[in-house]
Amino acid sequence: MLLFQLPEDVLYHILSYLDCKSLTRLSQVCKTISNFINRDAVWREIAKESINTGITRQGRDFYPHIPLKERVKVSQNWCHGICRKHVPLKWKINLLPWIQLSDDVLYLSQAADIAAYPLRQDRGKLLRKPMAVFSGHQDDVCRFAVTDTHLVSGGSDGKILVHHRRSGFSVEYSGHNQEVNCLDCRGGMIISGSRDRTARLWSLSSNCPKYTIPLYDRVWSVAISPTLSSFVTGTACCENFAPLRIWDVERCECVCCLGSEFRRGAGVLDMVYESPFQLLTCGYDTYIRSWDLRLSPRKCVMEWEEPHDSALYCIQTDGNHMIASGSSYYGVVRLWDKRQTRCLQSFQLTSAVSSPVYCLRFNSSHLYVALATALHALDFRHGTQPCR
Repeated sequence: MLLFQLPEDVLYHILSYLDCKSLTRLSQVCKTISNFINRDAVWREIAKESINTGITRQGRDFYPHIPLKERVKVSQNWCHGICRKHVPLKWKINLLPWIQLSDDVLYLSQAADIAAYPLRQDRGKLLRKPMAVFSGHQDDVCRFAVTDTHLVSGGSDGKILVHHRRSGFSVEYSGHNQEVNCLDCRGGMIISGSRDRTARLWSLSSNCPKYTIPLYDRVWSVAISPTLSSFVTGTACCENFAPLRIWDVERCECVCCLGSEFRRGAGVLDMVYESPFQLLTCGYDTYIRSWDLRLSPRKCVMEWEEPHDSALYCIQTDGNHMIASGSSYYGVVRLWDKRQTRCLQSFQLTSAVSSPVYCLRFNSSHLYVALATALHALDFRHGTQPCR
C-alpha cells in the first residue's frame, strides 16, 4: 500500500510528526500529495505554535479565508524580520497620531480629524484618498476606538465625540475638564481617562456620564474586560498610588490594585486584554508585563524588558505568542515571542529625527506604525521563504 492510500485520519497523524520544512518538501513530490498537504487540517497545529497566524489561544481564527499554509510561511518572515518597508502617508508638522484596524480599513487620526483609509486586499497597501473623514474636535484627537457601528474619539479639547460609522452622524458628550488621554469602547460601554485626574464611565445611548471616578493622578490608559464586568485604569504613578486598578462596572468600586513595586513616575501608557484573565501593560518603566487575573492575589507572571531602557508607548498582541511594542526613541518597533524573554526582532523606522511610536497595529501580513510625521508600513509577505 502506498503512503497516500492510507485512511485520512492515519495520514493526518503521520504528518503531525513533520515540521514546516519537511511538509513543504513532501508537498513537492506530486500533485496528489501537494493537494492533501495544502489542507488547513495539516497545518493547524503548526499554525498554533507559530507567531501571528491569526489563531488565538482560545482557537479563534481571525483570517479563515487565508490558507493556513500561507500564513505559516508569512509567520517565518515575521520571525526572521523579512519584510518590505514603505511610507504610505507623510505630513509636514509633528502630530500625536493614533491608528486602528477594522476589517480592511485603517483609521488614522491627524490633528483634529480621523480619516478612514481602505486597504487594497491584493497588496495590503493604503489607498491615499480616505473613504470617510470624522471631524468635530476643536483640538487634536488623542485617542479613539472603533466598534462595529461607531467610532468614539477623545481630544485635547476635553470632548468625547461618538460618530456613527455609516451615516457620519456625530453626538458630543460632555467630556472632561482637560484633555482626554485614553479611551475604550466595548459592548455599548465607554471608558475615558483624562489629565484632569478622573475616569468616566459612559453608555453609548446617553451623553451624560454614569460615573465619575476621582483617581488623584493623570490617567494615561484604560481597557474594558472582554466580559464587560470590569475595566482597568492606568495612571501616571506620580502620587504614590498603585498605577493599575481594576474596577467593577456595576458598583464602580475598586476591586483590586495590580503591583505594589512601581517606582514613582512609572506610568502605564498602554494596556490590552488578551483574554478575560490575561492583561498586558507597558509604560515609562521600560517593561511589558503580563498579569494573570485568575490568581489570588492577582499578580504579574511574566516580564519583558526593553533592552535600550526606553519607555514603551504602545503594545499589541496576536492573542497567542506574539507581542509588538513601540518605544519612545527613533521609531523602534520590537517583536517578542512570549515563550522567551529576549527580543525576537527589532526595526528602526527613523534615524534622522527621533520620534516615539505613538501607536501600532498589525494583521497577519502587515504592520502599521504611526510616528510624529509619517505612517510606516511593513509588509511581511515578501522576501525569501525560510520554510522552503
